[in-house]
Amino acid sequence: MSNDKFDEKTMARQNGVVQPLLTDLYQITMAYAYWKSGKVNDVAVFDLFFRTNPFQGEFTIFAGLEECLKFLQNFHYSDSDIKYLRETLPTTIEPEFFDYLKDLTCKDITLSAIEEGSVVFPRVPLLRVEGPLIIAQLLETTLLTLVNFASLMATNAARYRMFAGKNISLLEFGLRRAQGPDGGLSASKYSYIGGFDGTSNVLAGKMFNIPVKGTHAHSYVTSFSTLDDIQRVTLQHAQTHQQCNLLEIAMEWRNRLSPLLDASTEEASDGELAALISYALAFPTGFLALVDTYDVKRSGLLNFCAVALALHDCGYRAVGIRIDSGDLAYLSVLARDTFKRIADTHDLPWFAKLTIVASNDINEETILSLHEQGHAIDCFGIGTHLVTCQRQPALGCVYKLVEINGQPRIKLSQDVGKVTIPGHKEAYRLFGADGHALIDLLQRSSEAAPEVGQKVLCRHPFQESKRAYVIPSKVEHLYKVYWKDGYVSIAPKPLSEVRERVQASLRTLRQDIKRNLNPTPYKVAVSDDLYTFIHDLWLQNAPIGELS
Repeated sequence: MSNDKFDEKTMARQNGVVQPLLTDLYQITMAYAYWKSGKVNDVAVFDLFFRTNPFQGEFTIFAGLEECLKFLQNFHYSDSDIKYLRETLPTTIEPEFFDYLKDLTCKDITLSAIEEGSVVFPRVPLLRVEGPLIIAQLLETTLLTLVNFASLMATNAARYRMFAGKNISLLEFGLRRAQGPDGGLSASKYSYIGGFDGTSNVLAGKMFNIPVKGTHAHSYVTSFSTLDDIQRVTLQHAQTHQQCNLLEIAMEWRNRLSPLLDASTEEASDGELAALISYALAFPTGFLALVDTYDVKRSGLLNFCAVALALHDCGYRAVGIRIDSGDLAYLSVLARDTFKRIADTHDLPWFAKLTIVASNDINEETILSLHEQGHAIDCFGIGTHLVTCQRQPALGCVYKLVEINGQPRIKLSQDVGKVTIPGHKEAYRLFGADGHALIDLLQRSSEAAPEVGQKVLCRHPFQESKRAYVIPSKVEHLYKVYWKDGYVSIAPKPLSEVRERVQASLRTLRQDIKRNLNPTPYKVAVSDDLYTFIHDLWLQNAPIGELS
């Protein structure tokens, strides 16, 4: 299968910004120093991993793999790239180095990864990159930027989905608040993967086949002042095809509903009514209206219900309302009670089930608080807190050298949490008797894989006394080879399947690991052999101090 054919048929187009120069300068200066030192044929293994779960939680969702594969597929320094580097780097750099760069591709790189959409944990490498040292080094920054935000965003979205509950729809409304256009597109893509049902971002809908949703803004309502602003008042009946005067029917309904809803027609805004009638005329089959421009109780609900019932008289059913300010719990319950009262009074059961959408700076705490208070919201539109990941704006993935020319490498630190786990490793997920994931086990690639029903000694990588035997009921090998010999070896799955993978993977975790308050940490261990290997290498590399 050729690269071009695969790209065209299986993978969405690559982001044009993602290219070899989307990197830190020191990657290129290191590449020259390696080249100058005669390390062109050195073979390295790098691990990409993170050290701490985000949002004070105990799980992370891995995302961004498809973009990493596109990057490897298209890695090539263009003539203009080489020209820029010649002009920018020190004049002492030998010209042959630029010839070397120009011919570089990822054909000798092997990339192994955990499946995109999987739940993952600290210290377990998400990607393992093997190949020539120079090219593997040059990939670092770009792979990190492709995985860091994608995984953070998918995790944030998955947490919102978890706390909202499976019966509430979630819409991503964050483009206008996102960190630039690319941040907005990435947020739309990875919030969908994390469990959101749609986005307001039209370009994301086109590029990634995400359902697009939206209503109208307050400006639409305030652009109407009086009923005279309505230019056209007639609508063709859905069944009889006769012309209906929507303005007249809505005015009649508003007068009839006024005593039922205890809302005065004199207090209700005629400009708002004009706006809602005009919007209903434009979208009779998709009428979902914003009702908080002036006053939900005194104006918005009365005007909406009048127009919704007028639409019903013309053979159409309204969709619902959106509330974008105020006490969302109280107003949503008020709206639901209003809809039920009208449904009962006029024998219209469907009216009681009209959709109530809530927006307005919603975050995790807002949703949890609304659940505690009691609300009648069917759908949350979430923007700023979702797409900017305000609770934690970065995941903190790192990319560390763990082997060079078959020799293990370890990075030491006085902060034990920053000591790397050396060597070429495999990762396995061991499941307990109840079917839940119990522990992730790292071991040397030369070791035999753990087996179902066989006792496995699992050790904390750095604390000698923390160890336990596990007899797994199921063993899942976490790594698959996604890129080898210049080709994608496993086709990335469609976004919808990655989205399903997220929920399936989360279901393998116990509830106490996923809870909001004081979640239980998930265990990541090393084999007994890898534990000994780490500590022997640590002693070999740690300097011996001298007391005087």
